[in-house]
Amino acid sequence: MSELPQVARSSWRTIVSRDLKLIWRQRSDMINPLVFYLITITLLPLGVDPSRQLLGSIAPGMLWIMALLATLLSLDSLFRSDYEDGSLVQFQLSAQPLFLTVLGKVTAYWLTTGLPLALISPLLGIMLALPDGGYIALVLSLLLGTAIMSLIGALGAALTVCLNSGGLILTLVVMPLYLPVLIIGANCVSSAVAGFGYQRELALLGAGLAMALIVMPAAIAGALKISANQ
Repeated sequence: MSELPQVARSSWRTIVSRDLKLIWRQRSDMINPLVFYLITITLLPLGVDPSRQLLGSIAPGMLWIMALLATLLSLDSLFRSDYEDGSLVQFQLSAQPLFLTVLGKVTAYWLTTGLPLALISPLLGIMLALPDGGYIALVLSLLLGTAIMSLIGALGAALTVCLNSGGLILTLVVMPLYLPVLIIGANCVSSAVAGFGYQRELALLGAGLAMALIVMPAAIAGALKISANQ
């Protein structure tokens, strides 16, 4: 019985390593969200009043909205290549539980999408004149929030993997589920900018991530089994 956690960790690491190598070979899937995030935040001051006061007031919400949209760009491809080349069926037939495979794939997706978005967010915060007090809250909230959005988005990707043009449907499925994360994350940064404590918002995001880690892998695995049999 004591060997089971070790076997599970080994299986999880194998899937993460495999997907990181595949993503590196198709680097556009990793770079596109970062380029979108950078360009949209760069253009924003050109489309509104570029005064520091206005930009600073809208920065928490805009940084979070653009990060949310950036995570959607490559989400459609999360399971599609495995579905098209038959790997998804092999994952189901494997003795390894499918939810471990799902968890490994979502981890690799977050490492190449959510983590980079959170790490470059301070630079974009400077471009939007984000007040000094908001940077730590911005990074911490995005680290937690993008992880939750990756798990929620993976469920949408699993439900639409058998559709030829599932990108729009995927967006319609996951967007309502993203809204609570967006509201809490943006409020976290706004509270920090205003000088208030933001621990409650971080705790809510942490609780949401814990719940998503418990529920979503099994739900995604079930959705993949249904989609693979279509």
